[in-house]
Amino acid sequence: MLNDIKTAAQQRMTKSVDALKHDLQRLRTGRASTALIDHLKVNYYGTDVPISQVANIAVADARSLTITPWEKPMVKEVEKAILASDLGLNPTTAGTIIRINLPALTEERRKELSKHVAHSGEEAKVAVRNIRRDAMQQVKELLKEKKITEDEERRAEDEIQKLTDKFVKDVDAVAKAKEDELMAL
Repeated sequence: MLNDIKTAAQQRMTKSVDALKHDLQRLRTGRASTALIDHLKVNYYGTDVPISQVANIAVADARSLTITPWEKPMVKEVEKAILASDLGLNPTTAGTIIRINLPALTEERRKELSKHVAHSGEEAKVAVRNIRRDAMQQVKELLKEKKITEDEERRAEDEIQKLTDKFVKDVDAVAKAKEDELMAL
């Protein structure tokens, strides 16, 4: 029973850290990354599909992406999706190849993005702590139902706290790495 609670808490905490990593991948840094536009949806004959399903996305160099739609009519649709996004990118089309040049980030924009990273990290830590609270509550219920002893309860709570501390450190490390990437020139 206690092992099930700890395992479930660990899995949920891992998912929280993974979700943070996934969210921060989309954040624009000084370098080009295909993750920047992966989440965009394109109208493909009346259906919204991810851009990666209608085009090949590649990093041309450190500051530019190239998008090559597989069908000629999709060039306009991909352009529309990029322009409609909140990324503030301007695509340039040459035949069937769409190029996106990423301008260097200003110091002000870097600081703004850094604050966003810190906020996302804090939200992830809150999620981890909520998972800890849920696990502790389940342990207390087992004690109340006399399914475990007080010693087992204390031991389980200590282990859950150690697990929480580990994942909070992981969240801090992920956020710090992204902030360092943002601030690097």
